Amino acid sequence: MRVLALEYITGGGLIDQDLPPGLAREGDLMLGTLLRELAALPSVTAISTRDPRLAPPEAGAAFLAASAGEDIWDLWARAADEADAVWPIAPETGGVLERMSRLATARGKTLLGSAPEAVAIAGSKRATCDLLARHRVAAVETRTRESGLPASRSGWVAKPDDGAGAEDSWIFEDATALTDWLARKERGNSVVQPFLAGEAASISALFRDGQAWVLACNRQDVACENGKFRYRGFSVAGREDARPAFTDIAGKVARALPGLFGYAGIDLVMTGDGPIVLEINPRLTTSYAGLGAALGCNVAGLVLDLAAGREIPQLRPKQTVRVDVEGADG
Repeated sequence: MRVLALEYITGGGLIDQDLPPGLAREGDLMLGTLLRELAALPSVTAISTRDPRLAPPEAGAAFLAASAGEDIWDLWARAADEADAVWPIAPETGGVLERMSRLATARGKTLLGSAPEAVAIAGSKRATCDLLARHRVAAVETRTRESGLPASRSGWVAKPDDGAGAEDSWIFEDATALTDWLARKERGNSVVQPFLAGEAASISALFRDGQAWVLACNRQDVACENGKFRYRGFSVAGREDARPAFTDIAGKVARALPGLFGYAGIDLVMTGDGPIVLEINPRLTTSYAGLGAALGCNVAGLVLDLAAGREIPQLRPKQTVRVDVEGADG
């Protein structure tokens, strides 16, 4: 099987823009882990694409380069034509992940990710939280800037509806300051959520046909500085004490959004009233870089087992693994 690992940032998605070093590092953290796991699987060949400004990682994969004047989406389509399966890694911002997913399905390839329709819902924080609330999953109230501020005693968080991680996310203690900030925003897709005091956490899980397998319950290292969130790292399997509650949440998410497939992450806040879901990431998250070591298994192999319809064992981490990053999600 030839698997196209298509990472947006390092694979040419920003080829006509400045390449942020932090985003490139995070992209390579996930891509490098995925390519090494794919290379370790018998009968699997990994291919990918690469921004020409970046040296390819030493991960046992073949990299396709764009022809002179070739549009990056044309390159990705050509790369998909040479593969049996496509594994997209991209932010939800601007519908990029959904478009990559549709590229794979339109060309008749096995999509090693969630269905485009599920990606479209998970790519909107408002749509996600509305859906989860209807399925009785504790999720943060999320409003558009036109629908007024949600009630809060601790302040508010404003962010893009389709943002990834802490992208352009701001904390406000004063309602007037927040309202003024929203009025000045040129981008019209900002959403507002109440600020939830508590520890940041995440779930790394596999999904298929409305079923979830929790792989690890993670602690997120998040700082609030100058009115912004900053992700500093993750302790993969650092919140295994919360596994019963996280397993219940993952199962409810799977049933609410049965188009989720393969690896996905769920971000939460551990409040005094229990865990509250912030968002669903229908793709690899940075925690994936430490997941195989925590579990002692090949996670990419598990996703290929999902695609083949094979049974997935119930797994528990053998150790906690620290992943240090800046500005990622997980």
